[in-house]
Amino acid sequence: MEKKTIWIFVITVVVVFAFVFIQQLITSSNEQNAKSTEVQEAVVEEVEETKVLTPTYEPASYSETRETFTIETDYLSVDFDTKGASISSIKMKNYNDANGDLADVVFNGENDHNAFLLYWGSDIENPVLDNFDYKVEEGSDGISVQFSKSYKKENGEVFTLIKTFLFKNGEYLFKVSVDATGAELTGSDYSYTLGYEPQVGPGFHILKNNNYDYRRFYAGLIKSNGKVARSTVRLSNNSFYSTKDFKWFSLTSKYFTVIGSPVDQDAAYLYQAKQGTGDISQTNGFFISVPAEKTEVMDFYYYCGPQLKSFLGSYYSGTDNAWGIRGLNLDDAMESGSMLSWLENILKALLQLLYKIIPNYGVGIVLVTLILKLLLWPLTKKGMASTSKMQALSPQIDEIKRKYPDNPQKQNMELQKLYKENGVSTLGGCLPMLLQFPILIAFYGLLNKHFELRGAMFIPGWITDLSVPETVATLSFNIPLLGNEIHLLPIIYTVSMIFSMKYTQASNTSTAGSNKTTMWFMTWGMPIMFFFILYSAPSGLLLYWTVQNALSMLQQLYTNSKVFKSGLQKEAEKPKKTSKFVLRYQEKLKALEEANNNNKKGKK
Repeated sequence: MEKKTIWIFVITVVVVFAFVFIQQLITSSNEQNAKSTEVQEAVVEEVEETKVLTPTYEPASYSETRETFTIETDYLSVDFDTKGASISSIKMKNYNDANGDLADVVFNGENDHNAFLLYWGSDIENPVLDNFDYKVEEGSDGISVQFSKSYKKENGEVFTLIKTFLFKNGEYLFKVSVDATGAELTGSDYSYTLGYEPQVGPGFHILKNNNYDYRRFYAGLIKSNGKVARSTVRLSNNSFYSTKDFKWFSLTSKYFTVIGSPVDQDAAYLYQAKQGTGDISQTNGFFISVPAEKTEVMDFYYYCGPQLKSFLGSYYSGTDNAWGIRGLNLDDAMESGSMLSWLENILKALLQLLYKIIPNYGVGIVLVTLILKLLLWPLTKKGMASTSKMQALSPQIDEIKRKYPDNPQKQNMELQKLYKENGVSTLGGCLPMLLQFPILIAFYGLLNKHFELRGAMFIPGWITDLSVPETVATLSFNIPLLGNEIHLLPIIYTVSMIFSMKYTQASNTSTAGSNKTTMWFMTWGMPIMFFFILYSAPSGLLLYWTVQNALSMLQQLYTNSKVFKSGLQKEAEKPKKTSKFVLRYQEKLKALEEANNNNKKGKK
């Protein structure tokens, strides 16, 4: 191996290791700030000077008794805490986490606050953590949980703070009502603030790569024409404040979401977001501050559940949901697809159709990959045949390059003549790849976020969840850049890519032959780089790419065999089959040499 090649390999590996290491540091320390990008219309950050007051209300009575209890609907199991009249857990009965337990939308560290705490004024540092009285009622309207607590104002007047949660069967959306009548907080622009503080679950330790898992913060900005534009919230000093009109706020993961929406859209609310300061470092928490004059009953809708259009899109019409809600377009809060989302939908429909026939999404991914290869075969066949012909013509190509080492223009003209005589298109290998690229990108996007892949098993005991990396062993120590989990699929994928690149490069000697270093890097360097990049990729994605590589290699082998059978390769390897124009050039060159020799003799 050349020294230059060795140095390129060493530098490539060092760069890849450094890139992955730095990326992990940035992602784990401040993923949201580093990665948030604008979606539609920028949310204008308004860091305001707000009047923050310390709580001035004292409980009219004290209770040392703290209770926790659970209510259940057909979709949710909700754990309540009388301390702060809050919610500590919202488990979804139809979805499990990685451990097989019910997936919990509320994800907190041990030292973090519960959800739906109340704050006096706009002070979001000191929640109301008194023990509340409560009662649970179940009726035709749903399951109601009402918390109440009496408070005394500075002038001795007593008022009752009431917080009510209402749940319905068949819904991930519920209503939170706050009645703070009489709680006019003197000197503040806001009477109270309702906060959702936890991170959206299921739980995680570290988000290793936000391309495959993430937590993002969005806002539904009401524009002047009344339409809603989904926008990414940008934090400044780990906080966000704005008095603009919003329809909702959402904290979103790849599969689940928490959305808060005030019913009274005409009220001037102060929206606040903040970076987690407890055990969870990723961005979490959004707060809705209610104006000082709004102390009567205020209603807020909260959706805590799967990020599926079948649920989120049911609030356009009152007949599609149990609440009778109209015009609350929560599907605007969903992760938007790329400009190829229409193609993703077609591939998704095909994958779901195959799943109905064979109820295994892993088999479905293999079959969809095979179907795509067959549909694109007429196109790829031409490209592969073209590169194979160029391989067969490599002796003539090398000969032309030797004859015109210092005349690139003449060299190119003679190569074009050779290609034309043998029916070779120089764009034959590139055009099919360009046309296939949108399909590859769309399928990649689909497999990276298709909800039904979550928890879908392919091979029992090995690939048990296509939405996460498969793990064959867990070590007691960490391997640099890879962690302590051993994934087998990335190794299989890398091997398949090496063989695929090897056969592809061998079929394109017109390019690779002139630069062995480039050929070596494409065959070995690229697969090594992608091994580290895709090591933590979901199993479904790696399965797709592995099958794609295997089928591409088989297609190339088949095409090569057809070219060999056609006799082109055998004829090309025979010296006597040198093309006519090369022979004519050799005769002219010989004649010129003889003429030059005769002239020299004549001068003597």
